[in-house]
Amino acid sequence: MQNGTHYRTCHLCEAMCGVAIEVKDGKIASIKGDEQDPLSQGHICPKAVALQDLHEDPERLRKPVRKTADGWQEISWDEAFDLVASRLHQVRRQHGKNSVGVYLGNPNVHNHGAMMTTMPFLRAIGTQNRFSATSNDQLPHMLASLEMFGHQILFPIPDIDNTDLFICIGGNPMASNGSLMTVPDVRGRLKALKQRGGKLVVIDPRRTETAKLADAFHFVRPGTDALVLMAMVYTLFDEKLVNTGAAERLLKDLDLLHLACLSFAPESVADHTGLSAETIRQLARDLANTRKAALYTRMGTSTQAFGGTTTWLAYCLNILTGKLDIPGGVLFTQPAVDLIALGAMSGQNGHFGKRHSRVKKLPEFAGEYPASTMADEILTPGEGQVRAFVTVAGNPVLSSPNGQRLDQALGELDFMVSIDYYLNETTRHADVILPPTAALERSHYDLIFSMFAVRNVAKYSEALFDPGADTRHDWQILLELAHRLEKERAGGSLPLRAELGWRAFKQIGPDPILDMLLRTGPYGANLGKAGKLAQPALDLVMDILPKRHPLKGLANLSPLNRRWQDLPKGLSLSLLKGYPSGVDLGPLQPSLPERLFTRDGKIQIAPRRYLADVERLKALLEQPATDGLLMIGRRHVRSNNSWMHNSQRLVKGKNRCTLMIHPQDADARGLEEGQQAHIGSADRSVILPVEITSDIMPGVVSIPHGWGHNRPGTGQSIATAHAGASINDVLDDAQVDPVSGTSVLNGQVVDVKVWQTEVQREKA
Repeated sequence: MQNGTHYRTCHLCEAMCGVAIEVKDGKIASIKGDEQDPLSQGHICPKAVALQDLHEDPERLRKPVRKTADGWQEISWDEAFDLVASRLHQVRRQHGKNSVGVYLGNPNVHNHGAMMTTMPFLRAIGTQNRFSATSNDQLPHMLASLEMFGHQILFPIPDIDNTDLFICIGGNPMASNGSLMTVPDVRGRLKALKQRGGKLVVIDPRRTETAKLADAFHFVRPGTDALVLMAMVYTLFDEKLVNTGAAERLLKDLDLLHLACLSFAPESVADHTGLSAETIRQLARDLANTRKAALYTRMGTSTQAFGGTTTWLAYCLNILTGKLDIPGGVLFTQPAVDLIALGAMSGQNGHFGKRHSRVKKLPEFAGEYPASTMADEILTPGEGQVRAFVTVAGNPVLSSPNGQRLDQALGELDFMVSIDYYLNETTRHADVILPPTAALERSHYDLIFSMFAVRNVAKYSEALFDPGADTRHDWQILLELAHRLEKERAGGSLPLRAELGWRAFKQIGPDPILDMLLRTGPYGANLGKAGKLAQPALDLVMDILPKRHPLKGLANLSPLNRRWQDLPKGLSLSLLKGYPSGVDLGPLQPSLPERLFTRDGKIQIAPRRYLADVERLKALLEQPATDGLLMIGRRHVRSNNSWMHNSQRLVKGKNRCTLMIHPQDADARGLEEGQQAHIGSADRSVILPVEITSDIMPGVVSIPHGWGHNRPGTGQSIATAHAGASINDVLDDAQVDPVSGTSVLNGQVVDVKVWQTEVQREKA
């Protein structure tokens, strides 16, 4: 690697911050913000500097390892691939195709190579027992987008740079840098909002880092957000504030939504939610009467008992007040690689409930079962029992509810393989670990987070360091395993045509495919005079072919489509290489009705799935208050789920893995600052130091997500030295949102008491 400054996108969270990495003598000398990056404009968060720690970490695996009676042993890549393919095929042949399970972790979506090769790998395995982090995270947003707009990843993104009112419920973008709203430098953008006379309102059970910047903050009882939002919908109809604006001609079943809200007057929900009736009414009025406004919800509203309905209602409120598809409201992105349109063209809009899991009968979403039922599928005997397991860049023992039970389940498998470069709480159960190259050793393009960005941008980063001869990229690992599994299933060899296809795929890799996608996308080829000659033919195709004809789908994606005529052109991989800081493709723009993918071209504002859940929401009003405490998670800007804790830069300083509790709840239980507390129940519990703070709502406690590095046999010494405890060791995996199948990670009832050692108990 040449000395000098190299420009990349940080991949360690959703923000897509541009970084300038100074290299001297083959080593990283410094990491700073890239001031020329069109999206982040020089901003970086603390995670970016940890890129150096991850790259240089001596505990990061670099060669395949196999578990033996004497410990982990390095083996060659060929030996590892042969062993894994043989064992997975053996299990599948003996017990059926669904006897193999697969879990895909969050880091996969930060990696365009892995994204492009995951489907061939999954097809080669052929199992229905697929899981991912989706059902512990954003599934309610995907379901609402599918039901209302016709595509599972067509998310309305707040136009935060132009809005005058930003209402944030259950989200903490100061810590997450957005999350389904890719937005670096949140602090700077919120400061700009206030400078132009705008207002920030935050509603949360905890006074978060974002809430501390707010003009108005309101506590809300966990799990009752749907009541607040439904009462806001009621207010809009009751006070004749409904004005759907540009979306009016596209709406379907508005009257059904009106009927659904009639039992939820603000006065009837106030006691349950913790917000006064007048506060709820004023929130609705402000949203309706501010021309440029956006309501945003995230993890706190997604991963709860009413996650599906809450997310639907948030979408409804933006629509009812005319904020959908207008600058300053919520808009759809137009990324350079339009996976949304590409998916729709091939019929991959998404689907829900086509089949149900074997044990708990939970619905699939886009071919995946909820992660909360992984342990059930492994531990429950019978046809279809999972006996072999594959994890790809995931640590579900720490990121899924009832992690202790999943920990036990993974230990009982016949065979397990992990594609990961750390020996962690999950991969320690693997028989073989296949480590991919690190982020700075491969090229990078944000396929996914470009679709959620608050501004349309494109940026490609070349590999910063040579990975070495005896290493493999994750896409190479996935393709090699897929190829060998296909050969195993075919009896040892493939037909010549299929064999040549696999060899070609492995030879070209993801970057030429990325180049093709860029060139044929909306910002792609500028054909000049040739384009003018081809334009009439394309117009004819658009006019005469049916809406769902494949050729019309291709024409829709063509850069010659008149829909894209005002967009910049000429985008390609070679062009992006000449602009290492990235290319600005412009602000988000109105895009309806062209961006809708519903069959009738209408926005389904009252899908039957959500209307059927209204009775359950009504029943919540009849439930008495619980005697226990309601537990919520939290996130910190120096942490990203469970995969950022082996960096000394990120874990140093004050212990962040604490139990937050309100002073009056601490007094009632005899708890003191710094004292060890027992949280949970007789079956599931953790021990954590107490942090007494009025920033948490009375009746609520909080534990951060992603910790718990205290299990034996892991290879991350820094993480182990700052182990903390896993909130998922307390959470019940039987609790799911029945509408979406999402895990209930916020709002479960726990008991909290002073923890005593055995010696202390004897003295007492």
